[in-house]
Amino acid sequence: MSESASRREGAYPWWTAPAAWLGAALLRTLGWTWRVERVGQAEHDARSSGGAHCIFALWHSRLLPLTYFHRDRGIAALISRHRDGELVTRVVERLGYETARGSSTRGGEEGLLEMIGWTERGRSLAFTPDGPRGPAERVKPGLAYLASRTGVPILPVAAAARSEWRLRSWDGFRVPKPFARLVVAYGTAIQVPPGLDRDALESWRAEIERRIAAATRVADERAGNPA
Repeated sequence: MSESASRREGAYPWWTAPAAWLGAALLRTLGWTWRVERVGQAEHDARSSGGAHCIFALWHSRLLPLTYFHRDRGIAALISRHRDGELVTRVVERLGYETARGSSTRGGEEGLLEMIGWTERGRSLAFTPDGPRGPAERVKPGLAYLASRTGVPILPVAAAARSEWRLRSWDGFRVPKPFARLVVAYGTAIQVPPGLDRDALESWRAEIERRIAAATRVADERAGNPA
């Protein structure tokens, strides 16, 4: 158990810790059955092998398989402060992630400051810019600000599976079925300039949204998903 998790013991229901253990175990087991094809991975591999870090940017609905495929790398993820956030935090920590707590609606500034701290320690970040409550597949301004402030490039990434369940959630959250064939598509890294004003941040916000959408289209097309 991480230090941050141990500090939280006693503040949540007794079943939180065993539920987190079970959730992480289920995802590891389910992910083991998936067959994956990676598209555009060369830039990602070159960046990783050189020790550089990035901000992985992905839609909330696609995060489950991407959480599995990027596990055990010490990536720092921003987790919502909504009531289910503590369980999610413990699950991803068991999968080898670091965490920061906050969102666009609760604790946003504190969460971004924590994420900036993780970049200063040389960690890559994971960010779902349409979470935690949408609107789906619309980037909020925080990601462009974070990239501008830290100088860390954004790497769009998406996952798609032809065989999957779609939940009745605000984003149609996707759960690939056992033994599904998945496509993980990486886009081109986005280097957001420093010191941007509000208008420039909006322009980059729109560009980030476009690039994540493009990576998502590639993943869907390669997986054979209908438009």
